[in-house]
This record gives sequence, structure tokens and C-alpha cells, in this order.
Amino acid sequence: MIFTRLQALLLIALCAATTVHAAPAADQAQVEKVRSALTQPAMGLEVESVEPSAVPGLFTVQFANGPVVYATAEGRYFIVGDLHEVQADGFVNLTEQRRDGDRLAMLDAVEAKDMIIFSPEGETRAHVTVFTDVTCFYCQKLHLEVPELNSMGIEVRYLAYPRAGLDSDGYRKLATAWCADDPQDVLTRLKAKKSVPEKVCADNPVAAQFELGQRAGVRGTPAIVTASGKLIPGYQPAEQLAATLGVN
Repeated sequence: MIFTRLQALLLIALCAATTVHAAPAADQAQVEKVRSALTQPAMGLEVESVEPSAVPGLFTVQFANGPVVYATAEGRYFIVGDLHEVQADGFVNLTEQRRDGDRLAMLDAVEAKDMIIFSPEGETRAHVTVFTDVTCFYCQKLHLEVPELNSMGIEVRYLAYPRAGLDSDGYRKLATAWCADDPQDVLTRLKAKKSVPEKVCADNPVAAQFELGQRAGVRGTPAIVTASGKLIPGYQPAEQLAATLGVN
């Protein structure tokens, strides 16, 4: 097989990528130049932060309520997509690592009183935060396994995510659970498809949690977030979820 010049260059690039380089310190003038170039008020684009990426010459740009992109130093070009690093033991998604940190910070700001929490009777060895909808089959299936998760020391913290939107039956049912005197019981009954009188209080947090889920990258339910901010999109059986969390 002929080893082309392009293949040789690619091999050199991959080998070089296995060396971990810390991102250089940001030059404020350069940061402001990138920010100015990519801020487009007419298009509703506002830059939230700019910082050097792990790739020399590229800046990590976070749009407010939008995606992360990677821009050139003058802000003339940018790339939409995930940035991966080639390491000795495989590929690492640096963009997803950033999302994990952002998700964790967002969830840390949610007060426990605004969640519906099912805690183990004994020691809590791990916890997950689950964006849920009572009308979702796999949310119902996961909820049936909450006692098993609790028995393994895993706490389940629920946040509301009405997948059909805020003007839906799912929203009203979730609000009914969050407004109940006994939220755990009402949520369990609703997920068992039992009839519960509707009670939508004015100060319920469902809309705020739905918006939080969208910012956190939730696209469907259940969406499980680990204590490190990692997003597990979809249902996992209790035993598999425990293994994912390192709880044996």
C-alpha cells in the first residue's frame, strides 16, 4: 500500500495530539475581539464567555442559551461541533466534559425543596437527578425501580420535564405532583396511571425546570444526570444504572 503524504501528515497530527497541552492564558484584548465579532444582536446571538481552547489558535465561545462553538483568533471563522482529544487510551470529548461541568453547576443551584426526592433508608452511596414526565412509558418503568435503586443506596432526585411542552396535559399532571401536600405519593400515583384531582398552583417550578432541562441538553425523558454532571439520555435498568454509578 502506498503511504501518501496526506496519510503521513495525519499520522503526525494524531501522534502530536496524544500530548496533553493546557490551554494558554486568555489575552483580554483578543477575547474582546472574538466576542465583538460573534455577538449578533439582530440574530439574537449573545456571547456569554470566550476562552482559549485546547487547540492553539482556537477560542471556545459559549453563546448565552446557545451552543458552544470554536472560533479563530480574529473571530472570522467558527466551527460548530464537539472538540475531541486523542489520548493514549482513546478519544476524549472535551466539549462534553465542559457540558458536564455546566450541567452540574446548574443542578447545584436547584434547591432540594423544588425536587421530589426518593432517598434510601440507610446510607446514600450515590445520587442521580432525573428529568421526568408522568406520561412517558420509560419514566414509569424507571419509577417502578426506584425502590430497588434506594435499596442499593442510590437517591433519586426528580425534576419536571413535560416533553409535550408547557401547554400540555403532562405539564398539568407534573404541576399537580409538585403542588401536592405529598408530592412523592402523587407522583407515584400519576406514573401508575391513577386518577388524581388536578391542582396547578401558581408558584410551581415545572416551567423553570423544563427550561433548565433544555439548557442542560435534555431532549427526551427520562434524562438521568449523575453526580458528576454526565447526562444519560434514556432509561437504564436499575442494575445497569448502579454499575454506571460504580455502586455494586
